[in-house]
Amino acid sequence: METVTTTFDAPFGALRIYAREGALVGVYFEGHRPAPVLPDDVIERAGERVLRVACEQLAEYFAGERVRFEVPIAPVGTTFSREVWRALAELPFGARVSYADLARRVGRPRAIRAVGAANARNPLSIVVPCHRVIGADGSLTGYAGGLARKEWLLAHEARRAA
Repeated sequence: METVTTTFDAPFGALRIYAREGALVGVYFEGHRPAPVLPDDVIERAGERVLRVACEQLAEYFAGERVRFEVPIAPVGTTFSREVWRALAELPFGARVSYADLARRVGRPRAIRAVGAANARNPLSIVVPCHRVIGADGSLTGYAGGLARKEWLLAHEARRAA
C-alpha cells in the first residue's frame, strides 16, 4: 500500500497532504510540531483523485465557500484518538470549544488531558478542525502549526461565519 502526497499552498504557507487507499491520512504544516512520522513509500502524485479533491476543498475553505470537508479520511490512531477526531470533525464551522467541552462530547468528562493529547496528535489539520479547541478561559493553546496559524484560522472562520 503506497502513500501519495502533494503540496497545497495555503495563505500562511504550504500544507503537505498525504493519502493512502483513496483516503486522506495526513495534512501537515511546514514546521509541523511534532514532526509527522511518515512511511518510506511516499510518492509525489498530485493527480491522485483524493489529493485533487482535498486541494479543491481546501481552496474552497480558504475562499470562504466551504464550511465542512467531504473528502474521505482514514486517520491512524488509537480507538480513543479516532473518537476524539470524529467529535472534532462534527464541530460546526466557526465554533470554539474547550478541552473540557470536547471531553464531554466524547462521553469522557474527566479525560480532559487525554482529549488534549489526542487533539495534539490529530494528523488531519484543518480538515479535522483541532484549531477550534481553545483553553477554558478562551485563550489560544498549543497548535501543531503554531499559534499564529491557529489564530489566523479562527479569525478566518469568524469573518466567514459573521
